[in-house]
Amino acid sequence: MRYINRYINTIILAAAVAAPVVIMAAPRPQEVQLRVYDRNHRDYHNWDDREDHAYRGYLVERHRTYREYDRQNNREQNRYWNWRHSHPDHE
Repeated sequence: MRYINRYINTIILAAAVAAPVVIMAAPRPQEVQLRVYDRNHRDYHNWDDREDHAYRGYLVERHRTYREYDRQNNREQNRYWNWRHSHPDHE
């Protein structure tokens, strides 16, 4: 019985030591960055909440149902970037 308690205590201690390392190694959402290349305008755009909001506004303006950007064909993606360059964010 004494060996079982020692074994359980060792496992608990190892878990307590390893937990902060595992938590620090997990990816954080704000560090994940998706960049999209606009071939016609030869620039990159960060796809974040602001860009997603603009994309949804573009779809509403065009009376289109939502479809993920990366599932659109190249022609539709180019149309979006043309619209986006003529509708910049105002900060």
